[in-house]
Amino acid sequence: MINRAVLTGRLTRDPEVRYTQSGAAVGSFTLAVSRQFTNQQGQREADFINCVIWRKSAENFANFTHKGSLVGIEGRIQTRNYENQQGQRVYVTEVVVENFALLESRSQSDQRTSGNTNDNGGYNNNAPQSGSANPFGGTGNNGGNNAGNTAPSSQSSQAPADPFAGNGESIDISDDDLPF
Repeated sequence: MINRAVLTGRLTRDPEVRYTQSGAAVGSFTLAVSRQFTNQQGQREADFINCVIWRKSAENFANFTHKGSLVGIEGRIQTRNYENQQGQRVYVTEVVVENFALLESRSQSDQRTSGNTNDNGGYNNNAPQSGSANPFGGTGNNGGNNAGNTAPSSQSSQAPADPFAGNGESIDISDDDLPF
C-alpha cells in the first residue's frame, strides 16, 4: 500500500514543540495549503492540514520556521483516536512529517513578517517586480554566473527594461536557440 503526502504551504502559527516522557521531541503545526481552483467569488480557498514532526527534525523545524513560513513537507497520513475529558471518542487525522524543506530565504521571511502591510492573504507574491533586483544574484541575463567578470560594470543599478514589453512585434526564434 502507498501512503505518501507531499504538501507545500505556509504555517498558520509558530510550531509547538513538546517532549515525551522519554525525552523525544514532538512538534505540531498546521499548514495552510491553497487549492488549485477558485471559488465562485474568484478567491482561492485553503485547506488547513495538521502535521506532526518528531525528534531532532522537530527541534530544527521549530528553530528555523515561524508563522507564515513557506515550507514543503513529505510524510505519511496517520489517523489516531483518543478519549477526551468528557468521555467522547475523538478521531484525529494528521500528516507525520518525515522530511521538510524551507522554501524561502531568511531575508524573504524576515521581510514578509516585518511590516509588510500588503493585503495578499498572507501569501507572498514572488513574481519579479519592476526595478527589483535579480533574486538569483548577479545582474543581466547570465544566470548569476560572474566567473571571470572582474571588470567593473558600466550598467546602472536598475534592472534592464524588458525588450519585449508592449512593442507588438513578433519574435523570430530559430529552433537552434531553444534549450530543449
